[in-house]
Amino acid sequence: MKIGVLVGREATFPPALINEINSRNAGITAEYIRLGGVQMAEPCEYAVIIDRISHEVPFYRAYLKNATLAGTIVINNPFWWTADDKFFNYALATDMGIAVPRTVLLPQKDYKEGVVSESLRNLKYPLDWEEIMDHIGFPAFMKPYDGGGWRGVSRINNWEELFEKYNESGTDCMVLQEYVAFDHYVRTYTIGKKDVWPMPYDPIHQRYLVVPDYLEPDVHDRCCSEAIAICEALGYDINTVEFAIKDGVPYAIDYMNPAPDADWWSVGSVYFKWMVEKVADLAIRTAQEGKSSIGELRWSEFLNMRVVGKGE
Repeated sequence: MKIGVLVGREATFPPALINEINSRNAGITAEYIRLGGVQMAEPCEYAVIIDRISHEVPFYRAYLKNATLAGTIVINNPFWWTADDKFFNYALATDMGIAVPRTVLLPQKDYKEGVVSESLRNLKYPLDWEEIMDHIGFPAFMKPYDGGGWRGVSRINNWEELFEKYNESGTDCMVLQEYVAFDHYVRTYTIGKKDVWPMPYDPIHQRYLVVPDYLEPDVHDRCCSEAIAICEALGYDINTVEFAIKDGVPYAIDYMNPAPDADWWSVGSVYFKWMVEKVADLAIRTAQEGKSSIGELRWSEFLNMRVVGKGE
């Protein structure tokens, strides 16, 4: 039985993960996937695939969907990952009773070639910026609704910066979000919807910190339970849920991270060792259990019961 690892430019996590899985002597081996032309509906040699890069390479995403059809379990589910976006995430968490900063989805500033003014006749123009900013307030954050890795994220302090950053956003669809003046900030790494670690994080300098007893016990437990609930709702087996914590309240501000940072040079040795071990545990367990994800691919079944208690 084999586990395949699909990677990009990461240099430390993938080989460490493969070595960890192969060292377990569990009757399961791990290796890098090698691809050329992929034949339609062809069988897949892997029981499980760990996906770290298909969000950037459409060819890989198409391959993973085909592999899922063949019975391979892909971590994370390529069908849902394709459909997901941050704005939906925020709405879902709000319905679940999780604190989320006020957020507005903005129409794109520019459009791809072929989209003309007649294509946009359902849009209000000009935007009522006064109404939007009365709701959000300054300062705020603007970011792509489907971005990751802090790409295109800007702090907006005034009207001039708002219009400057919006005009620079091009064809990206953006969200504008209330700024939370946090006193603590964590990236809650969640693996297998059960292994959770709220890792202190400096979002300004984008670095992980090792700080014992960083959170009060009740806040720590709330971050863990809400991170698990979010990952259960979205169906992600690997994810990070970022919380900006103000006055003891964790605000979920980013949790579309299905290929979260795991590089040794970024996360540090303490977190790196934990990540490698827990992802290896998840991959081996998933291969051994062999539970197909095919039954989860109907949208109605996938989304119907995600909102906890809603409609009851």
